[in-house]
Amino acid sequence: MTDYTRWSHPHDIDHRYTKKVAYFSMEFAIHQALKTYSGGLGFLAGSHMRSAFDLRQDMIGIGILWKYGYYDQERNEDQTLRVLFQKKYYSFLEYSGITVRVNVNNHPVLVKAMVLKPEIFGTVPMYFLTTDVPENDHLARTITQRLYDPEPMARIAQSIVLGIGGAKVVDALGGADIYHMNEGHALPLTFHLYDLYRDVNEVRKRVVFTTHTPEKAGNEEHDIHLLDRMGFFNKTPLEEARNITGMHALMFNHTLAALRLSKVANGVSQLHGEVARTMWYDNEGVCEIKAITNAQNTPFWMDKQLHLALEQDDDGALLRRKAEMKKQLFEIVADQTGKLFRPDVLTVVWARRFAAYKRPDLLLRDLDRFFNLINNADRPVQVIWAGKPYPFDHGAVHTFNRLVKLSYRLANVAVLTGYELDLSRKLKHGADIWLNTPRRPREASGTSGMTAAMNAAVNFSVQDGWIPEFARHGENSYILPVVDTTLPDHVQDDLDFDHMMQILEQEIVPTYYRDKEKWQAIVKQSMRDVLPYFNSDRMAHEYYEQMYNY
Repeated sequence: MTDYTRWSHPHDIDHRYTKKVAYFSMEFAIHQALKTYSGGLGFLAGSHMRSAFDLRQDMIGIGILWKYGYYDQERNEDQTLRVLFQKKYYSFLEYSGITVRVNVNNHPVLVKAMVLKPEIFGTVPMYFLTTDVPENDHLARTITQRLYDPEPMARIAQSIVLGIGGAKVVDALGGADIYHMNEGHALPLTFHLYDLYRDVNEVRKRVVFTTHTPEKAGNEEHDIHLLDRMGFFNKTPLEEARNITGMHALMFNHTLAALRLSKVANGVSQLHGEVARTMWYDNEGVCEIKAITNAQNTPFWMDKQLHLALEQDDDGALLRRKAEMKKQLFEIVADQTGKLFRPDVLTVVWARRFAAYKRPDLLLRDLDRFFNLINNADRPVQVIWAGKPYPFDHGAVHTFNRLVKLSYRLANVAVLTGYELDLSRKLKHGADIWLNTPRRPREASGTSGMTAAMNAAVNFSVQDGWIPEFARHGENSYILPVVDTTLPDHVQDDLDFDHMMQILEQEIVPTYYRDKEKWQAIVKQSMRDVLPYFNSDRMAHEYYEQMYNY
């Protein structure tokens, strides 16, 4: 029987992956039952943990057990968004036997590690940290309540728990060769390592960093004196923390510090790697920034019957299965909205985290043109929106509610709530077109289109993130022409909207209804092209090859 109080796995380790890696992430999307994620960062981390297990890599995951998850997305009486913070309980997590202590704002805080065993959901061993233990005072117990708490001091405390608490859990397990920070939230672990080794080069040997944010404004910064008072630098005096990070100003940039304290870093698509190097290479002391394109775990995401139909080149079976999958999605539409969608109608889905730069309402820039598109009696279009806005982003919540109110009077437009793993899967199963409209180049990678393609949905996207590595217009997807990113945002939006509508009106809709053979060829080419490269097994292998063994 495997002992999870020590670093161990229920199987032999593949000889290619023998370095012991602790993977730190603020969120993980592992299973519908485990609410420890908000969006794409978690989906990526979850697929990485599954592929690491499938490949028998010597890796563990370190995350936080969020008492209230991200939030439950429900509806008010008028069907607008209602945010519910509800306590979660998990019978499948077990106490690892490990409790460590961290200091937050000069107060001792106990951190308890719960283990998710590999046999539960098919991941490497994962340790979820909680401060919700009776020995802690009320304030300490609230640290691990809400993912991405809006209060800055709470967010700093969460980083201390993940970074220093997580590193101490790794120590208790027997230590790691490599500490992988998936984004900069776990940065305090570098100061824990510095306290152990007293040599910044020894820290760098052991740390790698993945950055996901393709613009400087999105990278977290805090007052360095506040971080010092909170205990972010562990036992390292402020001046010494300044010296080893090169942060001599008032504001402390987490990403820049991570790039200076890691041996190597990576962006999450080839385009994002270029963007990240342009952003950061002017700063002294940053490590090399490579590019490892994100991917998703195929066995978890791809419908097995569809996959079999594709392998056997059985068009009839593929069409029948896709129609069944559309019906399953439309049952959810009917249940939530009282609308009856038809499986023979072209269905466009926009579903992901609701954020302004992702432009969820771009399709509505000219309502008359939008109504003409969807209400054509001979070639109708059904549209579904889904996704969670950050609950304290009032602009994003307003956009979501605007879509809900617009949908009241349209029988073929639906806005769904409860955007989590299961609904995400159902939307990809039921979509014909997977619409992706970020403002370029602000999407570091994006991965939802990968799993949509695995399930016979055709990507229709801005050329951002992973898409340039995959898309061939009219062959395996549809792509918008690149607009000049130096233009004002509203001009870019006008141009992208016009291009999008032209492609819908003149290419996508006519092909779907009048040239079924060509449509099926595009669907199948998309399914073939997305694999094996965008399966996370490739990604997990590249992290060992390019980062951990660097």
